[in-house]
Amino acid sequence: MFPLLQIKNLSVDFKTEYGNTSAIKNISLEINKGEIVAIVGESGSGKTVTSLSILQLLQSPPAKYASGEILFSKDQNKQIDLLKLSEPEMRDIRGNEIAMIFQEPMTSLNPVQTCGSQVMEAIQSHEKKNKNSTRKKTIELFEQVQLPDPVNILDRYPHQLSGGQKQRVMIAMAMSCNPSLLIADEPTTALDVTVQKTILQLIKNLQQQHEMGVIYITHDLSLVAEIADKVIVMYKGSVVEAGSTKDIFLNAQHPYTKALLACRPVLHSKGKRLPVVSDFLHDETKASNKLSVTSNEENIQITSDIVHRTSDIQSSTPILKVQNLKVYFPVRKNFFGKPLLEFKAVDDVSFEILKGETVGLVGESGCGKTTLGRALIRLIEPTGGNILFDGKDIAHIEKKEMRRMRKDIQIIFQDPYGSLNPRITIGSAIQEPMKIHGLLQNNKQRKDKVMELLEKVNLKPEHFNRYPHEFSGGQRQRICIARALGLNPDFLICDESVSALDVSVQAQVLNLLNDLKKEFGFTSIFISHDLSVVRYISDRIMVMNKGRIEESGTADEVYFHPKKDYTKKLIASIPKGMVV
Repeated sequence: MFPLLQIKNLSVDFKTEYGNTSAIKNISLEINKGEIVAIVGESGSGKTVTSLSILQLLQSPPAKYASGEILFSKDQNKQIDLLKLSEPEMRDIRGNEIAMIFQEPMTSLNPVQTCGSQVMEAIQSHEKKNKNSTRKKTIELFEQVQLPDPVNILDRYPHQLSGGQKQRVMIAMAMSCNPSLLIADEPTTALDVTVQKTILQLIKNLQQQHEMGVIYITHDLSLVAEIADKVIVMYKGSVVEAGSTKDIFLNAQHPYTKALLACRPVLHSKGKRLPVVSDFLHDETKASNKLSVTSNEENIQITSDIVHRTSDIQSSTPILKVQNLKVYFPVRKNFFGKPLLEFKAVDDVSFEILKGETVGLVGESGCGKTTLGRALIRLIEPTGGNILFDGKDIAHIEKKEMRRMRKDIQIIFQDPYGSLNPRITIGSAIQEPMKIHGLLQNNKQRKDKVMELLEKVNLKPEHFNRYPHEFSGGQRQRICIARALGLNPDFLICDESVSALDVSVQAQVLNLLNDLKKEFGFTSIFISHDLSVVRYISDRIMVMNKGRIEESGTADEVYFHPKKDYTKKLIASIPKGMVV
């Protein structure tokens, strides 16, 4: 009896202008029928290259399979080496025997085709069915993946669906031919915890119904506890640890695995620095000491800092007062352009933020939190209400004056690549706002300031002349933080700024934000769907639902003693591996 999939001594190289780069180094693993195996590691660890190699989706050149075999056995009696199959033979395997759910459903789905037609096309490429039976099967698949109103969604385009719904369409497409093996590549990254939990449960249910083997790829070990039977940990192209999920969580052996488990914010008290991977790999003994219970002196210092900080905040005055803020979007208009129906994205919201305070704003996608953040700096115009910043109502000032005010209120967006101009160097990107707002006397002084900021966000002066595509996601996010801080703002809005980052990179960015907050003393709103991260970094939390503030209180009150059912649901959806 053979395993469903067996990878033996696989090595994959990429040919670049600088020579050959080894993406995967001599890895071996196996997946059995009816088993969920998680491959865990940070960006660049080789996990996605491994999955794409199984389906021969790597372009060759530059990719080259230097050594190894990928053996697939549908009936467990005979193995075929996928690397030796021709392209027509692989086309019969892809989607039919081995299916894949990709990380980003919006870029995986064709924007000019309806969701139904894309799934029907996948079915017809492998099965000889007429149009009516294909349509019927697609509706059944949409019902199976629990899409609301499957018949109508059949004729909708991807942009008309939410992120979770698009991901379910991708799952329906992957399941359309009852594959023996399903590869799920980061299928829940950047989704809300509630949607994430639904998608994980859906994959598990489908796996049990169809007795599939599943390879679940993720950078987040916390999710693994929810779904996987076995865990394979990858680091820099190699498998560094493998075992049952229970063994990995309770008795991790490799320092890299220990680091991934340890750097989750929920495990650490406010004021304590999050451990990062480099600490562990540089000196395992020192790192284990860092993770042990802190000394009494350190605890006293942390507690003292928090008490002083809380006292300072409570005695300060509000820097921001929001009064009855409304942001409505027209859904339907009459012949004369007057709105007949409006969507209330932000509906009569009022709150205050004290000087020096960090307030977390949490909620599911569509709750209005990003709209609220953008309305505060008039990137989206409010429909009504007042926004008093330092006593001045910025909701009703002229746009020209508002542009000048943006020097004092800065925003860090969720997607750092999308918010950086790919055609200009990062040095110019950081320097440009300083020039627009007339900070410092000349370009030399501004360049010196940029160099100083780069060092503050743990980048190097030589990065000044590099372009955004030459950096990792975590580095690009740090560049955006440097750009925002270049204007010395009093108020900073962080909009989902760590949601799509690896857990260790997330730890570095959170540490950096805490360090810079101490140095610059800015006030901030931290927008996220991840309550565990918000609880770690925030003094106070506001929970948003359907355009309104559902609940608010101190970070620990909201996290440990939620009053509203909606907040309880958000906390219940946090993966078990993240709950203390």
